Amino acid sequence: MAGRERVMRMSVEQPLWRALTAYRVLTMLYAVGLFATAYEEFTRPWLAVAYFAVLAAWTLATLPRVANAARCTRRFLAADLTVALTGILLTPVADAHERVQAGGPTLPSIWTAGAVLAFAIKGGWRWAALASGLVAVANLIERGSPARDTVHNVILVCIASIAIGYVVEVARASERTLARALEIEAATRERERLARDIHDSVLQVLAMVQRRGAVIGGEAAELGRMAGEQEVALRTLVSGGLVPVSRVSEDAAQGALVRAVEDGPDDDEPAGGAPVDLRALLAPYAGARISLAEPGAPVPLAPAAAREVAAAVGAALDNVRKHAGEQARAWILVEDEPDEVIVTVRDDGPGIPEGRLAQAEGEGRLGVALSIRGRLRDLGGSAELISVPGQGTEVELKVPKDVTDARGKAERR
Repeated sequence: MAGRERVMRMSVEQPLWRALTAYRVLTMLYAVGLFATAYEEFTRPWLAVAYFAVLAAWTLATLPRVANAARCTRRFLAADLTVALTGILLTPVADAHERVQAGGPTLPSIWTAGAVLAFAIKGGWRWAALASGLVAVANLIERGSPARDTVHNVILVCIASIAIGYVVEVARASERTLARALEIEAATRERERLARDIHDSVLQVLAMVQRRGAVIGGEAAELGRMAGEQEVALRTLVSGGLVPVSRVSEDAAQGALVRAVEDGPDDDEPAGGAPVDLRALLAPYAGARISLAEPGAPVPLAPAAAREVAAAVGAALDNVRKHAGEQARAWILVEDEPDEVIVTVRDDGPGIPEGRLAQAEGEGRLGVALSIRGRLRDLGGSAELISVPGQGTEVELKVPKDVTDARGKAERR
C-alpha cells in the first residue's frame, strides 16, 4: 500500500512575528510624524533628521529579520536595541531642553517597544526583562530624573514585554505537548492497524503450525513448539507496541511539527476513490459451509471502509473455524439500511463461555478486540458480539455510509 506523509505544523508565535513586523513600520512612521509636527522646536533638527533617516532605513531593511525566530538572531536583537537606545540618548541633544523636561517624546518614541517585544518573542520573559531594563535606564538618563510619566511608561513597557514573553514560553511548551500527543495517537493507530494485519495472517499461520505439529509428532512437534513460542512473543509485541521518540521541528521558529504517514490508495483501488460493492468483497467467503445472504442491489461503500468490513468478516470466520471446528456452519447476512450497512456473522458452534473474551485480551489474544472491534471503531461504526453457550455466536458489524476512509471519522472529531 502506498503512503504519503502528512505534515501538520502548529505555531502560536508566528502570528506574533507578523504583528511585530507591522508594528515596527507603523511606529516608525508615527515617530517621523511626531518630529515633523514639532520640527521648529528642535535645537538641532539636522541631528534628528539624520537619526530618522537611519531609523527608517534600518526598519525597512530588517523586516525579513523579524519574520520568524530563526532569522531574528541575537546579533540582530542587540543591534536593533542599540538603535533604539541611541535614539533615546540623542533626544536631549537634538530636542529643546524645555520639551525634554516637560515630558516630550523621545526620538524613537514607541518604536522602542518593538525592539523590546522582539526580545520577548525570541527569548521569553527573561530576555524581555533584560531589554526593558536597558530601555528604562536609557529613559532615566535622557530625562535626568525619575519623573512620574517616565516611570509610568517604563513600567508599562516592562510589564507588557515580560507578559508577552511568558505567554510565548507557555505556548511553545503547549505546542510540544500537543505534538507529542498527536504523534502518540498516530503511532497507536498504526500499531493497531499492524496488529490487525498480523492477526489475520502471521498469527493464524503460527497457531496452525503449532496445532498440526503437535498432531503429527516427531520433528514436526518441535517445529510446532517453536511456532508456538514465536506466536506468544509476537502477540506480546503486538499487544504492547512501541511508540517512537518524538521528533522535533527542523525550524523551531515555525512551531511544533508532527509527521504522520497516511495510507494511500491501493494499486487496484478504483480511480478517484469511487465506492465499491461490498457484496463483491464478501462473495469469496461463501462456500459449502458458509452461506451468504445479500441484497439484490449493490451495497456501495468507500473502498477503504469496504476492505475493513470484509477483513472484519474474515476475522470472525477465522474465529469460527478455530473455536467451532472445521465442520461448523456459518451464515453471513448483509443489510443495506438508509444510513448504515449491517453485516451479521452467525455460526452454530458451541458458543463462547462467559468471561472468555476478557481472558483472551488479558493473554494478548486480540482477535476480537483489534481485528473486529478495532476495525469498526476506526470506521466510526460498532461491533457487537452475542454468544450463548451451546447456541452459537453472532457478530453484528455496523458501519455508517458517510465514512470516507478507515480513519476519516476519527479525524473529523
